[in-house]
Amino acid sequence: MSKTTNKFSPEVRERAVRLVFDNEGQHGSRWQAIVSIAAKIGCSAHTLNEWVKKAEVDGGNREHSARRSRGQLLRNSGN
Repeated sequence: MSKTTNKFSPEVRERAVRLVFDNEGQHGSRWQAIVSIAAKIGCSAHTLNEWVKKAEVDGGNREHSARRSRGQLLRNSGN
């Protein structure tokens, strides 16, 4: 059995992420938007931030950190 349970349905996660993207400009930073929305849906800001990052990776708007790190290593090594 998994240690973690999915307390939030995929629909709730998608809506929360969409709210972050849609309301980011109304806050001083993305993090402030995340903190505000997380409090409203009852999850931690860290959790919502992870959902946002995953949505960006899945949508092709953000490289997966492992790929980005490898790319940085290759650039820095001169290869």
